[in-house]
Amino acid sequence: MSKRLTRQQIKKFQKTIYRYYHACGRHDLPWRKTKRPYHILVSEIMLQQTQVERVIPKYRLFLKTFPSIKSLAQAPLSDVIAVWQGLGYNRRAVALKKSARLIIDNYNGRLPRSPGALQNLPGVGHATASAVAAFAFNQPVLFIETNIRTVYIYHFYQSRKKIHDDDIYPLLEQTIDTENPRQWYYALMDYGVYLKKRKIKLNDRSVHYTKQSRFEGSIRQTRGEIIRLLAQNGGMTRKEIGRKLTATQHNITDILKHLEKDGLVRKTGRTFVIA
Repeated sequence: MSKRLTRQQIKKFQKTIYRYYHACGRHDLPWRKTKRPYHILVSEIMLQQTQVERVIPKYRLFLKTFPSIKSLAQAPLSDVIAVWQGLGYNRRAVALKKSARLIIDNYNGRLPRSPGALQNLPGVGHATASAVAAFAFNQPVLFIETNIRTVYIYHFYQSRKKIHDDDIYPLLEQTIDTENPRQWYYALMDYGVYLKKRKIKLNDRSVHYTKQSRFEGSIRQTRGEIIRLLAQNGGMTRKEIGRKLTATQHNITDILKHLEKDGLVRKTGRTFVIA
Protein backbone atom coordinates (compact mmCIF):
# COMPACT_ATOMS: atom_id res chain seq x y z
CA MET A 1 0.00 0.00 0.00
CA SER A 2 1.38 3.43 -0.94
CA LYS A 3 2.17 5.99 1.72
CA ARG A 4 0.07 9.09 2.36
CA LEU A 5 2.21 12.05 3.29
CA THR A 6 1.22 14.94 5.52
CA ARG A 7 1.61 18.49 4.28
CA GLN A 8 4.49 18.92 6.70
CA GLN A 9 6.28 15.83 5.31
CA ILE A 10 5.83 17.09 1.76
CA LYS A 11 7.18 20.55 2.57
CA LYS A 12 10.16 19.09 4.43
CA PHE A 13 10.99 16.77 1.55
CA GLN A 14 10.69 19.52 -1.07
CA LYS A 15 12.83 21.83 1.05
CA THR A 16 15.56 19.18 1.33
CA ILE A 17 15.62 18.58 -2.43
CA TYR A 18 15.56 22.24 -3.40
CA ARG A 19 18.13 23.28 -0.80
CA TYR A 20 20.66 20.91 -2.32
CA TYR A 21 19.69 21.87 -5.88
CA HIS A 22 20.04 25.63 -5.34
CA ALA A 23 23.42 25.15 -3.65
CA CYS A 24 24.96 22.36 -5.74
CA GLY A 25 22.76 21.63 -8.75
CA ARG A 26 24.20 20.94 -12.18
CA HIS A 27 22.96 24.24 -13.58
CA ASP A 28 25.63 24.36 -16.29
CA LEU A 29 24.49 21.27 -18.22
CA PRO A 30 23.98 22.57 -21.78
CA TRP A 31 20.50 21.08 -22.25
CA ARG A 32 19.35 22.90 -19.12
CA LYS A 33 20.15 26.22 -20.75
CA THR A 34 17.54 25.77 -23.46
CA LYS A 35 13.82 25.11 -23.73
CA ARG A 36 13.99 24.19 -27.41
CA PRO A 37 12.10 20.90 -27.75
CA TYR A 38 14.39 19.48 -30.44
CA HIS A 39 17.50 20.09 -28.34
CA ILE A 40 15.87 18.48 -25.32
CA LEU A 41 14.76 15.46 -27.35
CA VAL A 42 18.34 14.97 -28.56
CA SER A 43 19.69 15.18 -25.02
CA GLU A 44 17.13 12.72 -23.62
CA ILE A 45 17.82 10.14 -26.34
CA MET A 46 21.57 10.51 -25.79
CA LEU A 47 21.25 10.20 -22.02
CA GLN A 48 19.56 6.81 -22.26
CA GLN A 49 22.02 4.39 -20.60
CA THR A 50 24.91 6.84 -21.11
CA GLN A 51 26.81 8.93 -18.57
CA VAL A 52 26.41 12.70 -18.62
CA GLU A 53 30.15 13.31 -19.10
CA ARG A 54 30.15 11.32 -22.35
CA VAL A 55 27.01 12.99 -23.63
CA ILE A 56 28.03 16.65 -23.26
CA PRO A 57 30.58 16.87 -26.13
CA LYS A 58 28.46 14.68 -28.43
CA TYR A 59 25.36 16.74 -27.71
CA ARG A 60 27.18 19.92 -28.73
CA LEU A 61 28.67 18.32 -31.85
CA PHE A 62 25.36 16.76 -32.89
CA LEU A 63 23.46 20.05 -32.67
CA LYS A 64 26.26 21.89 -34.46
CA THR A 65 26.09 19.34 -37.29
CA PHE A 66 22.29 18.99 -37.32
CA PRO A 67 20.99 22.29 -35.89
CA SER A 68 17.34 21.62 -36.70
CA ILE A 69 14.83 18.80 -37.05
CA LYS A 70 14.78 19.44 -40.79
CA SER A 71 18.55 19.17 -41.16
CA LEU A 72 18.55 15.88 -39.24
CA ALA A 73 15.66 14.48 -41.28
CA GLN A 74 17.44 15.30 -44.54
CA ALA A 75 20.91 14.07 -43.51
CA PRO A 76 22.24 10.70 -44.73
CA LEU A 77 22.12 8.10 -41.97
CA SER A 78 25.85 7.49 -42.47
CA ASP A 79 26.52 11.11 -41.44
CA VAL A 80 24.31 10.76 -38.37
CA ILE A 81 26.05 7.52 -37.32
CA ALA A 82 29.48 9.10 -37.87
CA VAL A 83 28.64 11.95 -35.46
CA TRP A 84 27.08 9.50 -33.00
CA GLN A 85 30.20 7.32 -32.78
CA GLY A 86 31.45 6.96 -29.20
CA LEU A 87 28.03 7.04 -27.54
CA GLY A 88 27.15 3.41 -28.22
CA TYR A 89 23.70 1.92 -28.78
CA ASN A 90 23.69 3.16 -32.37
CA ARG A 91 20.03 2.21 -32.75
CA ARG A 92 19.29 5.40 -30.84
CA ALA A 93 20.80 7.43 -33.69
CA VAL A 94 18.64 5.60 -36.21
CA ALA A 95 15.56 6.19 -34.04
CA LEU A 96 16.37 9.89 -33.67
CA LYS A 97 16.70 10.35 -37.42
CA LYS A 98 13.43 8.46 -38.02
CA SER A 99 11.78 10.66 -35.39
CA ALA A 100 12.94 13.78 -37.20
CA ARG A 101 11.39 12.50 -40.43
CA LEU A 102 8.08 11.72 -38.66
CA ILE A 103 8.01 15.13 -37.00
CA ILE A 104 8.46 16.80 -40.40
CA ASP A 105 5.83 14.62 -42.07
CA ASN A 106 3.20 14.41 -39.31
CA TYR A 107 3.68 17.46 -37.08
CA ASN A 108 4.77 20.22 -39.50
CA GLY A 109 8.29 20.09 -38.12
CA ARG A 110 7.26 20.86 -34.55
CA LEU A 111 7.76 18.40 -31.72
CA PRO A 112 4.38 17.30 -30.26
CA ARG A 113 3.69 18.43 -26.71
CA SER A 114 1.77 15.48 -25.27
CA PRO A 115 3.61 12.46 -23.81
CA GLY A 116 1.22 10.18 -25.69
CA ALA A 117 2.17 11.66 -29.05
CA LEU A 118 5.85 11.71 -28.12
CA GLN A 119 5.71 7.98 -27.38
CA ASN A 120 4.77 7.40 -31.01
CA LEU A 121 8.28 8.47 -31.99
CA PRO A 122 10.84 5.66 -32.50
CA GLY A 123 12.97 4.95 -29.45
CA VAL A 124 10.82 7.08 -27.15
CA GLY A 125 9.24 5.26 -24.22
CA HIS A 126 7.18 6.55 -21.31
CA ALA A 127 10.11 7.96 -19.30
CA THR A 128 11.73 9.74 -22.26
CA ALA A 129 8.41 11.14 -23.51
CA SER A 130 7.54 12.42 -20.04
CA ALA A 131 11.01 13.92 -19.55
CA VAL A 132 10.68 15.83 -22.83
CA ALA A 133 7.20 17.02 -21.84
CA ALA A 134 8.53 18.22 -18.47
CA PHE A 135 11.77 19.82 -19.64
CA ALA A 136 10.61 21.29 -22.96
CA PHE A 137 7.03 22.22 -22.06
CA ASN A 138 7.11 22.35 -18.22
CA GLN A 139 4.25 19.86 -17.91
CA PRO A 140 3.63 18.24 -14.48
CA VAL A 141 3.84 14.69 -15.83
CA LEU A 142 4.96 11.75 -13.68
CA PHE A 143 7.99 9.66 -14.58
CA ILE A 144 10.72 7.72 -12.82
CA GLU A 145 14.32 7.14 -13.82
CA THR A 146 17.25 5.74 -11.87
CA ASN A 147 18.21 8.87 -9.91
CA ILE A 148 14.61 9.77 -9.09
CA ARG A 149 14.01 6.21 -7.91
CA THR A 150 17.06 6.42 -5.63
CA VAL A 151 15.76 9.60 -3.98
CA TYR A 152 12.34 8.19 -3.11
CA ILE A 153 13.68 4.87 -1.89
CA TYR A 154 16.21 6.68 0.30
CA HIS A 155 13.66 9.01 1.89
CA PHE A 156 10.60 6.79 2.14
CA TYR A 157 11.62 3.12 1.92
CA GLN A 158 14.95 2.80 3.71
CA SER A 159 14.15 -0.53 5.36
CA ARG A 160 12.11 -2.17 2.60
CA LYS A 161 13.16 -4.38 -0.32
CA LYS A 162 11.44 -5.34 -3.58
CA ILE A 163 10.00 -1.88 -4.10
CA HIS A 164 7.81 -1.44 -7.17
CA ASP A 165 7.58 1.81 -9.10
CA ASP A 166 3.85 1.66 -8.42
CA ASP A 167 4.78 2.34 -4.78
CA ILE A 168 6.81 5.39 -5.80
CA TYR A 169 4.42 7.03 -8.25
CA PRO A 170 1.88 8.08 -5.56
CA LEU A 171 4.71 9.72 -3.60
CA LEU A 172 5.92 11.49 -6.71
CA GLU A 173 2.38 12.70 -7.40
CA GLN A 174 2.06 14.05 -3.85
CA THR A 175 5.41 15.85 -3.82
CA ILE A 176 5.82 17.16 -7.39
CA ASP A 177 6.14 20.92 -7.75
CA THR A 178 3.22 21.47 -10.13
CA GLU A 179 4.15 25.12 -10.64
CA ASN A 180 7.64 24.30 -11.89
CA PRO A 181 7.95 20.59 -12.72
CA ARG A 182 10.95 21.29 -14.95
CA GLN A 183 12.99 22.58 -12.02
CA TRP A 184 11.63 19.88 -9.67
CA TYR A 185 12.82 17.06 -11.89
CA TYR A 186 16.22 18.70 -12.35
CA ALA A 187 16.47 18.95 -8.57
CA LEU A 188 15.40 15.34 -7.98
CA MET A 189 17.91 14.01 -10.49
CA ASP A 190 20.75 16.06 -9.04
CA TYR A 191 19.93 14.93 -5.52
CA GLY A 192 19.93 11.34 -6.74
CA VAL A 193 23.38 11.84 -8.25
CA TYR A 194 24.51 13.33 -4.93
CA LEU A 195 23.29 10.25 -3.05
CA LYS A 196 25.13 7.94 -5.41
CA LYS A 197 28.34 9.93 -4.99
CA ARG A 198 27.94 9.25 -1.27
CA LYS A 199 27.87 5.53 -2.20
CA ILE A 200 24.16 5.35 -1.43
CA LYS A 201 22.98 3.05 -4.21
CA LEU A 202 19.52 1.76 -3.52
CA ASN A 203 18.14 0.83 -6.94
CA ASP A 204 19.00 -2.83 -6.35
CA ARG A 205 16.09 -2.80 -3.89
CA SER A 206 13.75 -2.01 -6.76
CA VAL A 207 12.01 -4.88 -8.55
CA HIS A 208 12.86 -3.08 -11.79
CA TYR A 209 16.61 -3.19 -11.20
CA THR A 210 18.74 -5.07 -13.72
CA LYS A 211 22.51 -4.96 -13.69
CA GLN A 212 23.93 -3.86 -17.02
CA SER A 213 25.88 -6.61 -18.74
CA ARG A 214 29.63 -6.27 -19.19
CA PHE A 215 30.58 -4.33 -22.32
CA GLU A 216 34.09 -5.70 -22.85
CA GLY A 217 33.92 -8.74 -25.12
CA SER A 218 30.15 -8.40 -25.61
CA ILE A 219 28.11 -8.49 -28.80
CA ARG A 220 27.39 -4.79 -28.18
CA GLN A 221 31.10 -4.09 -28.43
CA THR A 222 31.45 -6.03 -31.68
CA ARG A 223 28.39 -4.28 -33.15
CA GLY A 224 29.91 -0.93 -32.27
CA GLU A 225 33.25 -1.84 -33.82
CA ILE A 226 31.57 -2.89 -37.08
CA ILE A 227 29.63 0.39 -37.25
CA ARG A 228 32.85 2.32 -36.54
CA LEU A 229 34.70 0.46 -39.32
CA LEU A 230 31.95 1.11 -41.85
CA ALA A 231 31.70 4.77 -40.84
CA GLN A 232 35.46 5.17 -41.29
CA ASN A 233 36.03 3.05 -44.39
CA GLY A 234 32.76 3.09 -46.30
CA GLY A 235 31.76 -0.18 -47.99
CA MET A 236 33.43 -3.36 -46.73
CA THR A 237 32.89 -7.06 -47.36
CA ARG A 238 32.32 -9.60 -44.60
CA LYS A 239 35.91 -10.81 -44.93
CA GLU A 240 37.32 -7.27 -44.82
CA ILE A 241 35.35 -6.56 -41.67
CA GLY A 242 36.62 -9.80 -40.10
CA ARG A 243 40.24 -8.89 -40.82
CA LYS A 244 39.87 -5.41 -39.32
CA LEU A 245 38.01 -6.42 -36.20
CA THR A 246 39.81 -6.93 -32.93
CA ALA A 247 39.56 -10.44 -31.49
CA THR A 248 35.94 -11.51 -31.11
CA GLN A 249 34.26 -14.79 -30.29
CA HIS A 250 30.98 -13.76 -31.86
CA ASN A 251 29.59 -14.75 -35.25
CA ILE A 252 30.14 -11.72 -37.48
CA THR A 253 27.68 -12.93 -40.12
CA ASP A 254 24.89 -13.15 -37.55
CA ILE A 255 25.75 -9.72 -36.16
CA LEU A 256 25.67 -8.19 -39.65
CA LYS A 257 22.21 -9.73 -40.21
CA HIS A 258 20.96 -8.16 -36.98
CA LEU A 259 22.49 -4.81 -37.92
CA GLU A 260 20.63 -4.99 -41.23
CA LYS A 261 17.39 -5.83 -39.41
CA ASP A 262 17.91 -2.85 -37.07
CA GLY A 263 18.34 -0.54 -40.05
CA LEU A 264 21.94 0.31 -39.23
CA VAL A 265 23.63 -1.27 -42.26
CA ARG A 266 22.58 -2.46 -45.70
CA LYS A 267 24.16 -4.87 -48.12
CA THR A 268 24.92 -4.05 -51.76
CA GLY A 269 26.20 -7.13 -53.50
CA ARG A 270 28.93 -8.43 -51.19
CA THR A 271 29.54 -5.05 -49.62
CA PHE A 272 28.11 -3.71 -46.35
CA VAL A 273 27.61 0.03 -45.83
CA ILE A 274 25.93 2.26 -43.28
CA ALA A 275 22.23 2.25 -44.21
